[in-house]
Amino acid sequence: MSHGHDDDDSAPGDDHSQVLAGVRGYAVGLVLAAGLTATSFWVASTHVLWGPGVPIGLCVLAIAQMGIHLAFFLHITTGPDNTNNVLALAFGVLIVFLVVAGSLWIMAHLNQMMPMAGMPQMTDLQMQH
Repeated sequence: MSHGHDDDDSAPGDDHSQVLAGVRGYAVGLVLAAGLTATSFWVASTHVLWGPGVPIGLCVLAIAQMGIHLAFFLHITTGPDNTNNVLALAFGVLIVFLVVAGSLWIMAHLNQMMPMAGMPQMTDLQMQH
């Protein structure tokens, strides 16, 4: 019993080619994200990269992963209709950077700001003996 519309699960006005293109975009993003995740685990568990270079390689893969998520899943582009999204993303990155950098600065200078009360301070005379 048809009520004047197709019996598929598309919304009225949806073009099937646009829906398929959207699903294809998400599938490509999923494959790329899963591939980068698998590559990260592989790089961390093998000796393909020089030992001190592993953290740098993982950072590069993490940044690539963020780019994949921004482009394929959050649809952040440089188009004129996306200006507010890009500005909101930049502001969020700024806030995260300030919180992380401020926390690291505070932790690095914690002993100078508040020396432990119960610990006797080493004087020059004690260090010479």
